[in-house]
Amino acid sequence: MKTARPAAPALRIDLVSFDLDGTLVDTAAEIAEAVNRTLDAHAVARRPVDEIALLIGAGAHALMRRLHARCTAEDAGLAQRVALASLLDGMDTHYAAVTGSLARPYPGCREALARLRARGVRLACVTNKEARHALRVLHAAGLGDDFELVVGGDTLAQAKPHASVLQHVARHFGTDLARSAHVGDSGIDVQAARNAGVHAWAVPYGYNAGVPIAQAHPDRLFDSLSAVADHVLGDAG
Repeated sequence: MKTARPAAPALRIDLVSFDLDGTLVDTAAEIAEAVNRTLDAHAVARRPVDEIALLIGAGAHALMRRLHARCTAEDAGLAQRVALASLLDGMDTHYAAVTGSLARPYPGCREALARLRARGVRLACVTNKEARHALRVLHAAGLGDDFELVVGGDTLAQAKPHASVLQHVARHFGTDLARSAHVGDSGIDVQAARNAGVHAWAVPYGYNAGVPIAQAHPDRLFDSLSAVADHVLGDAG
């Protein structure tokens, strides 16, 4: 009778990077407020929070570009009346005013990060949000001291999903890509991890343009950040 071979031990994960919006912190309400204040200033009708949330993921300017295209498709005269550059400038001003005011960490977020840090796992926040806004959100949400590195969409020459972004993070910590994982809520995050050669993990409760994140086929799908910590630390079950 053959003796069963013991299961190979799980590969140790030394570094975990996390997306911000829709992964660590629910920021849809404050982003929508900044967008709608910008629209108010240009005499354009406000848009529902749920609609704006579907545009989150590539940074504030990308969101406004997509919304401007949608608005001008609905009202061709708007393109002559409201310049895209003016909307982008307005978004910068209004988002700076509301950043962190309505942001709320997802359940279990603070505890999961604390557990990982206590056990020596290196942590980074990697977002396509502009770095100055990302830092304000993290501090407002009580997460400002949890990350040794914060990379915004304007920190490097490229943003997610470019391979260089998460590769830069691994180099910063001197960590092997095979021992690094990235956790996000969107297809952009899954693709960023795949491009960089790190483990692609996801949570299901974020934005992702309304599409279930499972359709992006992450390597692992966790129902919470607590479950991510359990897996990394071997505390599950």
